[in-house]
Order: sequence, then C-alpha cells, then structure tokens
Amino acid sequence: MQVTETLNAGLKREFKVVVNAADLNKELDAKLKDLAGRAQIKGFRPGKVPVQHLKNLYGKSAMAEVIQEKVDAQSRQVFADRNLKPAYQPEVKLPEDEKEVTAVMDGKADLAFTVASEVVPDFEVKDFAGLELHKHVVAVADEHLDESLKSLATQYKGYEAKKEGAKAEKGDRVTINFVGSIDGTEFEGGKGDDIPLELGSNQFIPGFEDQLVGTKAGDDVTVKVTFPADYGAAHLAGKEASFAVKVNAVEAPSETKIDEDFAKRIGFEDLAKLKEMVKSGIEREFAQMTAMKLKRDVLDAMDKQYAFELPQKLVDGEFDSIWAALSNEMQKAGKTFADENTTEDQARTDYRKIAERRVRLGLVLGTIGEKEGVTITEQELQQALIGRARQFPGQEKQVFDFYRKNQGALLELRGPIFEQKVVDLIVSKAKVSDKAVSRDELKKLVEEEEMGSDA
Repeated sequence: MQVTETLNAGLKREFKVVVNAADLNKELDAKLKDLAGRAQIKGFRPGKVPVQHLKNLYGKSAMAEVIQEKVDAQSRQVFADRNLKPAYQPEVKLPEDEKEVTAVMDGKADLAFTVASEVVPDFEVKDFAGLELHKHVVAVADEHLDESLKSLATQYKGYEAKKEGAKAEKGDRVTINFVGSIDGTEFEGGKGDDIPLELGSNQFIPGFEDQLVGTKAGDDVTVKVTFPADYGAAHLAGKEASFAVKVNAVEAPSETKIDEDFAKRIGFEDLAKLKEMVKSGIEREFAQMTAMKLKRDVLDAMDKQYAFELPQKLVDGEFDSIWAALSNEMQKAGKTFADENTTEDQARTDYRKIAERRVRLGLVLGTIGEKEGVTITEQELQQALIGRARQFPGQEKQVFDFYRKNQGALLELRGPIFEQKVVDLIVSKAKVSDKAVSRDELKKLVEEEEMGSDA
C-alpha cells in the first residue's frame, strides 16, 4: 500500500491511497476460505465447498466487502499514522470510471482512492488552576417562600357563585355548553357540556374567552373565532368557526388560606412539611441559575484565552444549524430582520461569529477533557436517556429503541454530559469565590445571557 499526501494547506489534508491488487486478492481469498468452512451449498458436504466455486458465486460481493473494509480502515489510519486527528468523518472519493472499477472488482487492478478532511488544530492547553471565578448565590428568604406558597395556592383556588345577574370578568370561571360549526356545519370535537373555563387562562382558541367577558348565567352567546394556522387538527387550521355558547354559571375565585387545612388538602402531613417541600424547590431553582451563570463565565473565560484556526466545515455546519433554527423561529413569529433592527447580512455576520465561538469552545473543552481523562459512564448515559424519554410521555419505548438503534443520536446525548463534566473539572481547579446577589439580580444575569446566548 502506498500513501501520498496531495494537499497540506492550513487545516486541510488530502491523501491518495493505493492498495495493491495482490493485497486485495489475498484478503479476498482469506474471506472466501473462511466462508468455505461455514457454507452449506447443495451438492457439497459442509465445509467442503471449493474456494473457486465460492468465488464464482460470491466473488463480486466478497470483493466489495474487502474494498469497503480497506477504505474504512485506511481512511482512519492515514491520519493516525501522522498523529493527525480528523475534525469530522474523512471524505472518501473512490474511482468512478467504469472500466477502472471493473478491473479493481475483478482483482486485476490496484485500488486508488483519496481521503480528505480538515484536522483538529494543535494548540496548547493553558493552565486554568489560576482562573478566578465568582459563584453567584442567592439565599432563600421568607419573601421567596411566601411568593411560592401564594403561587401554589392559586393552582388550588376555589370558586364561589357570583350574585344573580353578575357579569363575568377576567379571572372568573364560567361553566358553559357549546356547539361549534364551520359554514353552518358542526365539526367533530367542537361540542361540550358543563365545561369549566377560567377567563384569561388562554385554554381555548385565541379570542374565545374574551367574548365571554361581560356575560352572565343564563346568557346565550355566539362566539366567532379563527383557528390558528398551525392548529393541531389540520382540517380546522386557519378556518373561521362559530360557537353557540350557553353560559350555565359564573363564579368568582375565592381566597385560599395557606394553613394546616390547605396543606393537608393537597396531600401534606402539615404546613411545616409543605413549606419544607416548597423551600427545597426554591433552592433547586436558585442552584440551577447559579450553575448556569457559572458555566457561562467558564465558557467566556475559555473563549478569551484561545485563538486558533478553525475547521471551516465544522463552522459551516454549526452556522447552518443556527440559521435554520433562527429562520424557522422568525417565520413562526412573522418577524423580519428589520423588526430586529438589523439586516440579513449583518445577522449572518453575527451568527457566524456565534458558530465560530461554539466550534472553538467545543474543541477546547474536548481537548481538555481528553487530556484530563474525562469519561462518561454507562450509568450517566442511561440517566440522560431516561431523562429524554420522560419528555415524551407514552412514547418512552419508542424513544429508547430510537437511541439504541442510532449511534449518532446517542452521541448527541453524550455531548452535553461531557461538556458539563469538563466545566465542572475546570471549576474544581479554579479559584472560585461566592458572591451574594439577590434573586432578581441573578435572574437578570441569566436572562441577559440567554437572550444573547452564543455558548
């Protein structure tokens, strides 16, 4: 086998690989001999099928396997032999000329192909033991606990009937019967009896609840709405509909006292246990925001410390992914670049920089993780898979099957775990000092970074 470097420009590398026909035929014979020991062909005793007969029957397909194995092995080996790490799966170009391909398949000509890729750039991993970081922390105060308890109480609020003739207001609950029709014809799923509806909850089609404000018990109302263009039922999406509504009752929310009875009503032993659960939830929420801010600070610090040439194919791929998501989001929102006080060209420039930052940080964290021996356990991967499956209630089995059959998808689960473990490693070796902030201050810091997130 001969390997010749045909391109060495920046991070781009290309090699021409020539595998001798004699080597291909040798591996073909070995494959056929192995097959001869297992093959069961009519007219021959098991294990006694002549190799030449097998070659006549399966020679082409066996040679195709030999070639594929050679290409797969050498497309990696040529880089490994030169201590180069491809930035992505190397691109292979095989012969296209029909006569050349036939000669190779017949074992009468050498196999010549090219393999190309950009390589991971060489850069020195800098010492991060002296990195100074602030850990923004929030102490849970009584006011936080009171707000959360009040919010919880609203989820379990009761209602009391309003006086006879009283009109419904936003926040009130009406109990209604309704029958929906399009062009005078009732449609499936458009009918309901004694349905409770809190006005202002946005549970129904946009505009429906607004038209019930001001009604009273006993009223008959015609509500006219238009189904959203992206409505789940395709046969209703974008259609104008009319609902004949009967208002059966109008109720106002009643005050919910946060006391022992309330705690027991929602399943707790007493009020103290309820407060303990709520406080734990607040602590988890604050800890999550603290971790998000700290991670962003680590990434910002890493980004400032490194500058090197980037594999353009990785940048292009990241940019295309960002741009597709942005375009889809803007289309759904019905926005233009002018609405965002920018132009498409400027937006492309800005998001290109974000793509470059993501690729740079990915390479930096990957190299640090490799150098420090960061690994992902099967248990960690399994927990991530369980977490993903929980996002699709009722479809857990399909999710598990999908990831088990798709290694590429499984790698997507590994990425965030690996990244977080490297960030945790950097934090463990850096100089971290706590910085007390208010909840609103931390929330603002996190929101600002999410709005301009480029990590």
